[in-house]
Amino acid sequence: MPKSTRSKKGPAPAPYPDPKAKAKASEPTGPVWEAKKKNFAVGGDIQPRRDLSRYVRWPKYVRIQRQRKILYQRLKVPPAINQFTNALDKNVSINLFKLMHKYRPEDKAEKKERLKNLATKTEAGEKEESKKKSIYIKYGINHIAKLCEQKKAQLVVIAHDVDPIELVIWLPAVCRKMDIPYCVVKSKSRLGALVHKKTATALAMVSVRPEDRHEFSQLVTSIRQQYNENGKTIERTWGGGIMGPKSQAATQKAERAVAKEAAKKAMM
Repeated sequence: MPKSTRSKKGPAPAPYPDPKAKAKASEPTGPVWEAKKKNFAVGGDIQPRRDLSRYVRWPKYVRIQRQRKILYQRLKVPPAINQFTNALDKNVSINLFKLMHKYRPEDKAEKKERLKNLATKTEAGEKEESKKKSIYIKYGINHIAKLCEQKKAQLVVIAHDVDPIELVIWLPAVCRKMDIPYCVVKSKSRLGALVHKKTATALAMVSVRPEDRHEFSQLVTSIRQQYNENGKTIERTWGGGIMGPKSQAATQKAERAVAKEAAKKAMM
């Protein structure tokens, strides 16, 4: 009778996987941290940040603002308008505003209080004290123009962002003609805050108190040096004409080609 071969082969394999074999297979064979591919499907990983500015339909006013900014860079700006980009130095500007702050005109509440006190004294029969006229900053473009024509203004301060620019475009030329120190500062809202207004195109100082004369003379000297003495340079300096990076690269490439050709001719 032949021997059975089943005992040599062993038992039949189980229908489920062996847990020991699975544990062995899960052990990392390569690096400690294996690369995990991101899944950008719905409910998966967070989408990466993308610059969508080229794909967004911006509102019309935003497009106009951006186009106007680029146009102002590209177009050549005449010297008469370009001079308003030459604002006063920051340190000098801070000292100027500190000084001008001392000469702010009275606001409505202060004026009302002063007139009320004056009326009370008059009613009581008291004699009005002989009081000198207070020194204040002068404002209003027509008033400043008259002060410049009469040579009463000792310093004229113009805002750099007046719109329309035609309101003050003539004022620097008048100041240079009448030899009155002038400067351009940022911005019309800062000038307006000095005279209790939202904005102011220009301010003028007619005189200062004796204790501030030294500081005022130093400011006028530095301002005169920057603006009045450099009048001819300011009158001839054009602005704008700044092209985009592609156009600049093309211009530089053409210039290099011309220079290379000139060098070749020189060698021959």
